Amino acid sequence: MTFHSACLRILKQESSHLEGYDRNFTIYDSGDQEQVIKEILRPMNLDDKQHSPKTYLNWISKQKSNLKLPPARYIPMGNDWEELAPLVYQRYQAAMQQSNAMDFDDLLLQTVLLFKRKPDVLAKYQERFQYIMVDEYQDTNHIQYVFVSMLAQKYKNICVVGDDDQSIYGFRQADIRNILDFERDFPGAKVIRLEQNYRSTGRILEAANEVVANNRERKPKTLWTKNPQGEKILCFHAESDREEAEFVAGRI
Repeated sequence: MTFHSACLRILKQESSHLEGYDRNFTIYDSGDQEQVIKEILRPMNLDDKQHSPKTYLNWISKQKSNLKLPPARYIPMGNDWEELAPLVYQRYQAAMQQSNAMDFDDLLLQTVLLFKRKPDVLAKYQERFQYIMVDEYQDTNHIQYVFVSMLAQKYKNICVVGDDDQSIYGFRQADIRNILDFERDFPGAKVIRLEQNYRSTGRILEAANEVVANNRERKPKTLWTKNPQGEKILCFHAESDREEAEFVAGRI
């Protein structure tokens, strides 16, 4: 399952333990979420360009991904979006609960909060998921890490697959420390390096190894292949994205 589908299933099965929601809660998509934010901002008479609903939603998503709840009380000191963001988060979450609705971040947040409030519920799912495997672990965020760690806490039968050199989703709150610190979080873990590459030529791998070796935080590894050495690499510096696309299309 994906993280979200697993959490949705758990929340539906444990709906009697939810705070502020009942079993028939709905899931809002991005359009629904933007509409909620617009209704919150409308009475404030703010400039739409400086106070985009997406800006607030991205900020709220980051808070939830880091297990940060809205403040119980908050008085903004100005009208900058950064000052208003905690207030908007507070009103957004209240409006969502009033509508018996969750967003995708809530699925993870409410599951982790449920596990923290109800150790017996957590124990139940630790028994159900005695063996856990997570793919693309380098792209997990903090709350996904907490969710998996709580489930694996009892039996510690957890296998994660990932490559710290391929972590590109920091803008979605992916935390590369999750994979870099795996052996610290799970002492005794065995690391198996899958260094043979079946897709690329030797020159491509040589270039990739040279570039990625400059990363400050990474697990040491050297990719290799039995494939031919291949053609020399061509470096083309485009002046724009359009010129780059035309060059690639022309080469193809």
